[in-house]
Amino acid sequence: MLPPSVPPPVAVSAPEPPPSWWRRRIVQPVLNLLRQGLTPHQLALTVVLGTAAGLVPMLGITTLLATSAAIRLRLNVAATLLIAHLWSPVQLLLIIPFMSQGARLWGAHSPPLTLEKLQYLFGHDWVAALKLLWHAIVGALALWAGAFLVLGPVLYFVLRPILTRVMSKRTAPEEQIA
Repeated sequence: MLPPSVPPPVAVSAPEPPPSWWRRRIVQPVLNLLRQGLTPHQLALTVVLGTAAGLVPMLGITTLLATSAAIRLRLNVAATLLIAHLWSPVQLLLIIPFMSQGARLWGAHSPPLTLEKLQYLFGHDWVAALKLLWHAIVGALALWAGAFLVLGPVLYFVLRPILTRVMSKRTAPEEQIA
């Protein structure tokens, strides 16, 4: 009697680990945007407008600003919103410096913006507190707009050639296969 034949050992591959949070939430959505047929010009403009909307020093208007700009310029709204909301932690860090500098922008017309000053004013003269906040917000928006009038075009002209090169390398192998 012959011994039963033993099948050759089968190599069991370990299952792939699940993708990390960074890959799932940041890398994959950006790669998906690159696959949607956006031109380098549109993608660079989307990044610039999303960044500008994401860093506006006023809570609650990021979505409205990003959506209206994307619709007006016929860009991908979802991509603009994604980029805008990725900047949310930085926006929160920059609101206080923008508002304090915005209050200073008005010079002698407005007292310095401090938490103690706001607490005192809201306790004793809420109209003066609202006036101080109004000056701080308007000044912060003016500083933000001035910064993006300079930084927006710089970011656009830096990103456009990079995206052109990356996107042409990505499409070249696909064209050779077809």
